[in-house]
Amino acid sequence: MNMNYVYYIRDATQGDVEAQFNLGECYRKGECVEQNYSEAVRWLTSAAQQGHLLAQCTLATLYYNGTGVEQNYKRAVKWYVKAAAQHSCEAQFQLGRCYYYGEGVEQDYANAVAWYRLAVEQGDARAQNNLGLCYSHGKGVQKNFTKAVNWYKHAAQQGNAKAQYNLGLCYENGEGVKQSYAQARNWYKKAAKQGYEQAKVRLSKI
Repeated sequence: MNMNYVYYIRDATQGDVEAQFNLGECYRKGECVEQNYSEAVRWLTSAAQQGHLLAQCTLATLYYNGTGVEQNYKRAVKWYVKAAAQHSCEAQFQLGRCYYYGEGVEQDYANAVAWYRLAVEQGDARAQNNLGLCYSHGKGVQKNFTKAVNWYKHAAQQGNAKAQYNLGLCYENGEGVKQSYAQARNWYKKAAKQGYEQAKVRLSKI
């Protein structure tokens, strides 16, 4: 038997929060032991209840996806909120999505923008792209293509394929920037190289 697992079991049963998290991760990933999501949830919950940030975030994602537990967006939100309070960028981004799509909470674009901004402050490229989308569509903020382009650029420069595609669209349509098919193709190519199918389609048409 893997010695790490032995130590995790010993310490976790004695209430050690880090050991509980590590044990939960072992069960979740199938490392050291046979994969068992129910046991993963059990130990991650123990750690999360003691305020373990990564346990809270991981547990929230398990509830969000319905992995090892019945899918429950409200419980996902509960744990994301706890993790976000500890400045978890991942949790802040996920809460933004939950509010944007009305998953586990009442749909609220302004709240979505507020959570995305917190994640953006920590440099999260996905949040930068989604904030750009909010500006493009006027969701939670006044429609502003110039600001949308600004956030797409931040995310695109970090290698975010969705943002590269969205930036390409802005250049193709002349939204927030001077129309430039050359720039549009440039950004579509970057996204396409990462396997982003919509970018491949736009490249074939431009």
